[in-house]
Order: sequence, then structure tokens, then C-alpha cells
Amino acid sequence: MKLFGSSPNDNFSPIPSPDSERSGSFKSRFFQNYMNNQKKEHKSSHGETSWCFSQVKGALNDDITDADVISCVEFNHDGDLLATGDKGGRVVIFQRDPNSKAANPRRGEFNVYSTFQSHEPEFDYLKSLEIEEKINKIRWLRRKNQAHFLLSTNDKTIKLWKVSERDKCIEGYNTKEETGRVREPNQVTSLRVPSIKPMDLMVEATPRRVFANAHTYHINSISVNSDQETYLSADDLRINLWNLEITNQSFNIVDIKPSNMEELTEVITAAEFHPRDCNLFVYSSSKGTIRLCDMRSSALCDQHAKLFEEPEDNEMNNKSFFREIISSISDVKMSNSGRYMMSRDYLSIKVWDLHMETKPVETYSVHEYLRTKLCSLYENDCIFDKFECCWNGNDTSIMTGSYNNFFRVFDRNTKKDLTMEASKDIIKPKTVLKPRKVYTGNKRKKDEISVDCLDFNKKILHTAWHPLENILAVAATNNLFIFQDKF
Repeated sequence: MKLFGSSPNDNFSPIPSPDSERSGSFKSRFFQNYMNNQKKEHKSSHGETSWCFSQVKGALNDDITDADVISCVEFNHDGDLLATGDKGGRVVIFQRDPNSKAANPRRGEFNVYSTFQSHEPEFDYLKSLEIEEKINKIRWLRRKNQAHFLLSTNDKTIKLWKVSERDKCIEGYNTKEETGRVREPNQVTSLRVPSIKPMDLMVEATPRRVFANAHTYHINSISVNSDQETYLSADDLRINLWNLEITNQSFNIVDIKPSNMEELTEVITAAEFHPRDCNLFVYSSSKGTIRLCDMRSSALCDQHAKLFEEPEDNEMNNKSFFREIISSISDVKMSNSGRYMMSRDYLSIKVWDLHMETKPVETYSVHEYLRTKLCSLYENDCIFDKFECCWNGNDTSIMTGSYNNFFRVFDRNTKKDLTMEASKDIIKPKTVLKPRKVYTGNKRKKDEISVDCLDFNKKILHTAWHPLENILAVAATNNLFIFQDKF
């Protein structure tokens, strides 16, 4: 690298000459900072990042109610807020601790910012079906003013929430008492000028829009468009396009429902907008395919622009009774750059280049050791678990969950991977996470765990990666674990 116009053969002296002391000290500081950054980049680019425990949220006892189980996790765009939804219909928002953000080195610590009931249980009298209050997805809108906005959805209804702060109140009303009770006109004997008084900070969550009655089947995905004016919602057979300002109308942009339901061969499992091009979106199916659609081509995007499908492995997959189940895609995520996307099926993660449909450019095995356990996983219904996946901020690493509270981090540059555990045994600040390994042979090494000893009731389905820093949010049943790179 050429510094300050010097040639590669120039000697760089860290000791400034008397004639250029100021310039020299600046060069010295620049060189030192540059070398420190190079060390950090070298460390991260070679998969040597060490992770340590930061925080855990939620009760640590074994008395867990189903309503407390976390069902989704999502950072906002600057990473200062972290939202979780649970099966009880509640949304809990955590805010980054300002002291931890300003500390050197930075710490990933979050405090409860707001908690509110997003959805209530309902009953569909026409179909005699109960509608669960469970929060399926949360998506943040980009911040435009002092308030924050997010979308939350259960199986049928999507809501737009405004989360705002209030630290002032108005006193001295003429027409109503301080308690809010309206005064009788004959009681108003003098005119007062209302005044603004400070008050304790209060965070309010108010529903601004309710988008309902547009989905016959259960909603599995919502995604905000890059124009921040529209969003899509997807169920098993249809994808609808909404305007954030209009609640009583949506446009059906994908409909794969056959005229005869007996001819149904696949369902939609996930959908997401392109992060930059507002006309593009992708959706995955239970057949293991991903379709890229362009809304400029037609109003109804039943005809895809591109089809991403991996060639079948005739030797392995066609002989398996579970081939269709394990090839079903449970999650699809576009990269932040918009060049790639990744898909998660039961046993692996695949990274696709949007310019190449024929095969994925990268494939990572998540828990291949479970292939021999598919029969028992089918019997206990674990084979139908829907694991999510996420990118880091610069698309160089990806993360997903597994069983036994294991989660996997893959470095795309070095192809190295880590298996770590969200365990209650490491809930001491700055505790470095030890890599875990699962063995399938006869000889077990130290610190390895047998595949027969894995707890399939403990599973990491939902994860999130801070958009700007190495901070991980991992949902383990009713607990939210926060991890970060080593202090």
C-alpha cells in the first residue's frame, strides 16, 4: 500500500524529523491505526473471531409456559433496537445500552425498551377455526422521524405499530380536569394558558394500521420493500402486495392455488423483497425451488423471471423416503448487497448468485449427522421444524440454528465454521464460547457430544445478526441470548 505519496522503496521512519514533527506524528498515528485495522481484518477474514457471552433475557428456570416461547427475532436497521415476538402475542423491544455502545471496546448490552400485546387470540366463526396470537414475523421500517415503526403478524392479521417516546405533558386545560374528565361549561369561570411540563420518560406503542382479511391460509412471511411504501405478505398459496397507507385493499401478485386442490404439489414457504430493487422479490417453495419475480413484467407474477433449483443427487436423494421433506426450504434471505441470497433447508444452507440459477455457489452442511436419524425425527415431528438463517452486515458470514441449542456460524471467505451452544452454563459476562463438536463414530474425543445424546426439544429456530457489528441474538425457547465478538 502506498502511504502519503511514498514509493514502495521509500523507508518509513516512525520517528519524525524536527522539520516535520507534526506531519510525522500524524503519519505515525495513521500507520499505527492502519496496522491495527489490518490485524482486525486479517483476524475476521480468517475465521478466527472468538465469541463470548454478553447477556441473556428471560427466566432461567425450567418452568416454561408455551406463551413465553420466542417465535421471532429482528434487529432494526441501525442495530440499536432488537424486537422479539412470542407465542403469547407479545412484542418485547430491547434498546442498546448507550454506555455499552460508547465503551471501548464496545459491548453488546440491551435493556428492555417497550413491551406490548400485539395480537390476541381470535376465532374464525365461518371456518370454526381458532386463530393463534403467536407472532410469526416482525419487520422494521426505516426510521424517518423520532418514532420507530414495525410490522408484526400472526397467522391472519398484520399490524403496523408506532413506538414513540414521551417525556413532556400538558397541564392547565380549560375544558377538562387533570384526570381527563370533561368539565361542565358552567364550571369554566376563567381562562388558563396550558403549559408543557417535563415528566418521566414513557415509551408508547400504538397500532397505526391493521391489515386483515386478505389471507385464507396462514401467513408465513412479510417483507418491507426498499421504497418503504409497500410490503408483501405471503401465505401457503398466495403473495399479496400492500401499501402501508391502505388497509382495505391489497393486490395479489402470486397465486399458485390450483383449480383442483387435489392437484396441489407445492406450497410457498418464504418470500422476501430485493434490498435495493423495489420491483424484484423472491419466494421459496416446499419443493426446494426459489423463484425470482419482476413486478414490471406483469401484474400477476405467476411466471417467474428466474428459477433457482439445484440438480437432484440421484444417488442420495431419490432413494430417500424423506427427500421431499428435507429439501423443503424453510427460509430465504437476500444478502445486504442484493447480489446473493441464501436458502435454508433441513440439513443445509445454500448461497445462490442471482446471476446463476443452475446451482448454488456455496453449500454448507448444518447437521449432516442427522441424516441417519431421519426416521426418528419424522416420528417426533422434528423433521418439520422451520429453521431460519441470517447474514452478517457485510455478507461475509451467515448463521443458522440447530438442535441441542446449537447454532452454526459459517465464514464465507475461509469456509471455516463454528458450532456453539446457547447454554445456561455460560451465563457469566465475557465467558468465551467453546466450539462444540458432534461425533458419530465409535471413539469420542474430549468435549465432543454423541449424536444420540442431542436434545431435540432444545432447538435454535430464530437468530439475528446485528447489521453493523458482531453481535448475535439467539432465541432458545423462552430465553434470548446475546453474544458478541471477544472483548
